[in-house]
Amino acid sequence: MIQNLTDGKPSMNLRMVPIPEVAPQATRCVPSRVKRSRFNLIRLVQHFGTLVLVLALSGVCYFTISRFFLETVEVVGVSMVPTLQEHAHYVLNRWAFHKKEPQHSDVVVIKDPADHGFSVKRVIATAGDAVLLKDGKVFVNGKELAEPYLNPNTHTYTYSQAKEQLITCGKDHYFVLGDNRPQSIDSRSYGPVPRENVLGLVLVR
Repeated sequence: MIQNLTDGKPSMNLRMVPIPEVAPQATRCVPSRVKRSRFNLIRLVQHFGTLVLVLALSGVCYFTISRFFLETVEVVGVSMVPTLQEHAHYVLNRWAFHKKEPQHSDVVVIKDPADHGFSVKRVIATAGDAVLLKDGKVFVNGKELAEPYLNPNTHTYTYSQAKEQLITCGKDHYFVLGDNRPQSIDSRSYGPVPRENVLGLVLVR
């Protein structure tokens, strides 16, 4: 109420004040929300691409290392007891024979000529060596082989009815035996193995 001082009569005077127009909140927020969603989507795609790249590089590195350098292998079977235990894990050095050839007494993984699987054996003789199995003993180039890695009283017999067996290793061939002679299928059965079948050196603890 406003008092009129000139005539003593009260009067009611109202003045209409226009309300300023306000743009709807929803209309003003839409562009910013759309921009924010688009930005988050771009960042998500970038993170996903980075993750895929890291996984791909990790896979390539693992394949390269396991294929050409080091690999963990599990022994299945008892043909290398007591040197290697069944179900135990060992490191296979695939790079070991890149610049040198397998040597006498090396424990190696080979591609089995008989079943084309993989097996672990010990190198007994290399190219040019003559191996004679006689009376349960192994002779290499006419000299009895000392084998301290075998269990006591272990004998090495032929896989035929013959009591003696003479095998000569050809070029790039290796005569291999398992350390558990009665339980091993090896060069006594399938002969010397070619160099390309020798895959790497087992690191024996």
